[in-house]
Amino acid sequence: MEHITFLVAVVIVTALAFDFTNGFHDTANAMATSIATGALRPKVAVTISAVLNFAGAFLSVKVAGTISGGIVNEKAGLHPSVIFAALAGAILWNLLTWLRGLPSSSSHALYGGLIGATVVAVGLHGVNFSVVASKILIPAVASPVVAGLAAWGATKAAYLITRRAGEKTATKGFRKGQMVSASLVSLAHGTNDAQKTMGIIALALVSVGALPKHSLPPTWVIASAGLAIALGTYMGGWRIIRSMGKGLADVQSPQGFAAETATTAVILTSSHMGYGLSTTQVVTGGIMGAGLGGPKRQVHWSMARRMVYTWGLTLPAAATVSGAAAFVADRGTWGVLLVGAALVLGSGGMWVLSRRQPVTANNVNEVTPVEVATATAGTPATVSTTVAA
Repeated sequence: MEHITFLVAVVIVTALAFDFTNGFHDTANAMATSIATGALRPKVAVTISAVLNFAGAFLSVKVAGTISGGIVNEKAGLHPSVIFAALAGAILWNLLTWLRGLPSSSSHALYGGLIGATVVAVGLHGVNFSVVASKILIPAVASPVVAGLAAWGATKAAYLITRRAGEKTATKGFRKGQMVSASLVSLAHGTNDAQKTMGIIALALVSVGALPKHSLPPTWVIASAGLAIALGTYMGGWRIIRSMGKGLADVQSPQGFAAETATTAVILTSSHMGYGLSTTQVVTGGIMGAGLGGPKRQVHWSMARRMVYTWGLTLPAAATVSGAAAFVADRGTWGVLLVGAALVLGSGGMWVLSRRQPVTANNVNEVTPVEVATATAGTPATVSTTVAA
């Protein structure tokens, strides 16, 4: 612990701040469909999700190893100021997409920030692009497709199995099932996303010799990262919950159960294999598959396109911002202070803007009429749906 300087301490605090934003940004991944279908009350849902996110953080550290000793070359001479710049870019992108109610990938914001800052600070040789391709880019494309197909099949099976049961009985049963399936998504989310912050903190400790190279995160890092993401989850992230629960597809309880079950399977499998996938993309794929697998075969394609555009922008946008921050932070103490001031002012400004049209647990399921293109049985139609303010 004697190696932990003031700058390293700042990096650790900033990493935990990112973990907090990851929590409220991604609460929707686990609970949006359960809240939308009425299976769980909003505050109860986020409380359950927070507890299970914390528990999930202790189940595995393979993704943390991908971050701390995989994406970047530990021998490239990475400094804590560079890691700080990477986190600054990731946090600002997270808050911007939250403000717009867009379920972007917190994971890809972090990866993009780390890649951009590393390239600017030490050069292309500082990034292990083969690991980026195999552990990040390929899962980014494959995981939502796999989750979507699994959710589509599960939805078809759910309606087939319950076709002779009364609608009221089936809905009641699936709502109870959603309490379990949504909880499992939260647990799986903790095994994947909380580890990314653990990996960043471990990388910072390795960079100053506080940990040997290729070390896994110590227990205090695991516990603090789990607590930070749990606190963020409890805050709700209601804007994104609204977009995911009402804006992407009008899912009913059987569809919500199918989407959550498929999502859990994909996330847990990927965590076991050390893939740093985006849980947001997996959940979105699951909801779209469930929407298309339901009786109305319906997805709000306007919102889906906005999400996909945001996904495509996330990694390069975070890389650009973090690269610029790394250039400034690498100038010395004044550069680090300038990046820190920009982070604080940018974060505070977006919070102030969010207060103009607040979304809370009380109005998360209310709709704002927006004309969007909807796929119903393969034919475009115009309907009214929700887009977060």
